Amino acid sequence: MPRSEALSGARGRALAASIAHARREGDRSGLARMLIAALAVLAAATFATSIMTGAADASLGNVVRWLAGETAADQALSMRDRIIILDIRLPRAVLGMLVGAALAVSGVVMQGLFRNPLADPGLVGVSSGASLGAVLLIVLGSTAFGPVFAIFGFYALPLGAFCGGLITTMLLYRIATRSGQTSVATMLLAGIALGALASAVTGVLVFIADDKQLRDLTFWGLGSLAGANWTKILAAGPIILLSLGVVPFLARGLNAITLGEAAAFHMGVPVQRLKNIAIFSVAAATGASVAVSGGIGFVGIVVPHLLRLVIGPDHRYLLPASALLGGTMLIFADMLARTIVSPAELPIGIITAFVGAPFFLWVLLRRRSNMGL
Repeated sequence: MPRSEALSGARGRALAASIAHARREGDRSGLARMLIAALAVLAAATFATSIMTGAADASLGNVVRWLAGETAADQALSMRDRIIILDIRLPRAVLGMLVGAALAVSGVVMQGLFRNPLADPGLVGVSSGASLGAVLLIVLGSTAFGPVFAIFGFYALPLGAFCGGLITTMLLYRIATRSGQTSVATMLLAGIALGALASAVTGVLVFIADDKQLRDLTFWGLGSLAGANWTKILAAGPIILLSLGVVPFLARGLNAITLGEAAAFHMGVPVQRLKNIAIFSVAAATGASVAVSGGIGFVGIVVPHLLRLVIGPDHRYLLPASALLGGTMLIFADMLARTIVSPAELPIGIITAFVGAPFFLWVLLRRRSNMGL
């Protein structure tokens, strides 16, 4: 059979498989658009509620009136409210939206790339690798990595976390993929091994850290948005936004790759370039998020799976919906963290683990027959 006919036949089979897949899933584009609009409204409402929630009784309305012009008698109270909201709560809410969106979208991209809903930056060791990169700079920044801080300034920490996440993601993909096929079992086991190795090296660095560095490293323990400020947003925000801006262009390729890499290639998708961009984007988003918030797990598995149950696996809608729901969920978890034990604060990673771990077990039990486990 001529090569052109073989390629034509392969494209035809891939197209037929794609049509059959779409028919099985049903057309949910209208539902997806309505859900995205509803999630945008919910995200805005949650964002505003977060700014008005806290141990202090600062009111967003007071700040708005202050900006419009206040009387001298109310000026002191309005200035206090302005500081609490504009310098503490607002950057915390912005950072929560960015980190939640980055983790959720990273989960969607990894699940599409590995063709399995159990892939998640936290579960397969990518977050541990990013944490290791950041801890390396914290502990050895004044010695071995002094020039890095001198050149990049406050961008050095997100850069270190990005490099750690990128190396881990590339190793994970190389180990789990053979002859164009990705083994889910190998991916999970390799992720556990790489995460354990990164945690071990991090433990060594913690052991040799001084008291000041140990105080800084407590930030990485369970994850938190407590240290949010405009400097951290300026450092991590552009990286996260750039990654979030790139991944929508991968949507059609990720849809095609769900049929297999060979089928996607015959449908005209540049598979290798798609994989490279996806891996780079996940590492950048995860690394920047870990650098400013520590290790917050399970967002990348809970959000995409919930949305798939409603709007299906179409990445054109799944990616923006995940960004909105991920940011909303993380802001809501942060509000719980600030109010459950007020005036103290619960690490946000505890809340996401309480919700995410049972959900992950449910997904695992629901799909174990399909995975041969």
